[in-house]
Amino acid sequence: MLNNPLMNANEHELILKDEVYAIVGAAMEVSNVLGSGFLEAVYQEALEMELQERKITFSAQRAIQISDKGRKLSKEYVPDLICFNNVIVELKALKQLSSTEDAQLLNYLKATGKQVGVLLNFGTPKLEWKRLVYTSPNICAYSHSFAVRKDEVSANERE
Repeated sequence: MLNNPLMNANEHELILKDEVYAIVGAAMEVSNVLGSGFLEAVYQEALEMELQERKITFSAQRAIQISDKGRKLSKEYVPDLICFNNVIVELKALKQLSSTEDAQLLNYLKATGKQVGVLLNFGTPKLEWKRLVYTSPNICAYSHSFAVRKDEVSANERE
C-alpha cells in the first residue's frame, strides 16, 4: 500500500477539493439546463457564462507553451479552461469517456506543471466527470481519491 495523501479522503484532504467542487457544481447546472446532444462549443460557452455568474475565476482557450527536455515546441496546448489559475478543465461531448481522455488530461497536467484536472463529459444524459491528479512521473490519481503507481500497474497486469 502506498503512503500517499491522495489515497484516503477520510485521512487526508484532497488537493483543491473546494475548487473542483465549485467547477463540477457549475458544470452540473449547465448539464441540467441544456441536457445532452449539443456540440462541445455550446457547453464551453454556457459553462463560461455559469462560471462568471458564480464568480469563479477562469481563462478560456489560452495557449500554453510545451517543452521537451527544455526545448520549446512550436505546437502549443490550448486547454478548454483553467479555473482558479490551478485546475485544468477539459470538456467533452462524447457517448462515454475512455482512458484516452484520461491520458490526454494527465499529459496536459504534466506539460503545464498543474496538479489537478477535471474532465467533464456533457454527451451523456447526466454529466459525467472525473477529477485527475498528477503528482509525479510515477504516481497518478484517477477520479476521486485513489492513486496508482505506474510500475505497480504494470506488475499487476503481468500477473
